[in-house]
Amino acid sequence: MPSDSIQLIYIDPPFNTGKSQSRNTTKAVLDESSNAGFGGKGYKRIIENVLAYNDSFSDYWEFLFPRLIEAKRILAETGTIYLHLDYREAHYAKVLMDGLFGKENFLNEIIWAYDYGGKSKSKWPSKHDTILVYVKNIDSYYFDSETVDREPYMAPGLVTDKKALKGKLPTDVWWHTIVSPTGKEKSGYPTQKPLGILRRIIQASSKPSDTVLDFFAGSGTTGVAANQLDRKFILIDENPEAIAVIKRRLAESSCDYLPELKQAG
Repeated sequence: MPSDSIQLIYIDPPFNTGKSQSRNTTKAVLDESSNAGFGGKGYKRIIENVLAYNDSFSDYWEFLFPRLIEAKRILAETGTIYLHLDYREAHYAKVLMDGLFGKENFLNEIIWAYDYGGKSKSKWPSKHDTILVYVKNIDSYYFDSETVDREPYMAPGLVTDKKALKGKLPTDVWWHTIVSPTGKEKSGYPTQKPLGILRRIIQASSKPSDTVLDFFAGSGTTGVAANQLDRKFILIDENPEAIAVIKRRLAESSCDYLPELKQAG
């Protein structure tokens, strides 16, 4: 894909849950640029230490990191990447993404909080995901919070009726339910993310006719949301089940797409 060609990248890679991942033998090469790192040490050394800390983590990031390097290459100067992870990887990922994109291009850590499913009684139940947001260039990135779907005030009685009706702008903590197992939105794909989350991301970080890329497309939610919002989109996945679900969802949403949509590999 051409360099500097994609306005928005959202990826929800397989979480490092201890299950085997596909491996990519491409050697990751970091541009340390001006990042001195902690205590004057370069990020390359810090990242090497992080990768050496845990075997399963190292395997996971050897799989993912070369793809993030390519993501940075194709991201436009005004572009943004959203990396969706859970608690197992988010803290390591922050260090690695700082090294790749630069600490100065870190925009947000979004917490997507939900309250559904089983709840442990031996610890605080884990009911959130982390979405790390980086831009290609902090001096030129695009962001428009006024276009995003608003959310209800938690205490509507404390604001005017007009404000309560309009709703409030989201912060970096997003309360949003998961996809209901019995709801209309459910596709049957196990890791499907809600349309509301993707709509908010696409509305804020791209304009109509911009191109959105998801190279872990899964259930195709990114494409469905992009189509609803008049964006172009590119979806990539190597799982035949994912490809079938994506085709069905795009057809159901009356979306015309190019016939190049096919299984990778």
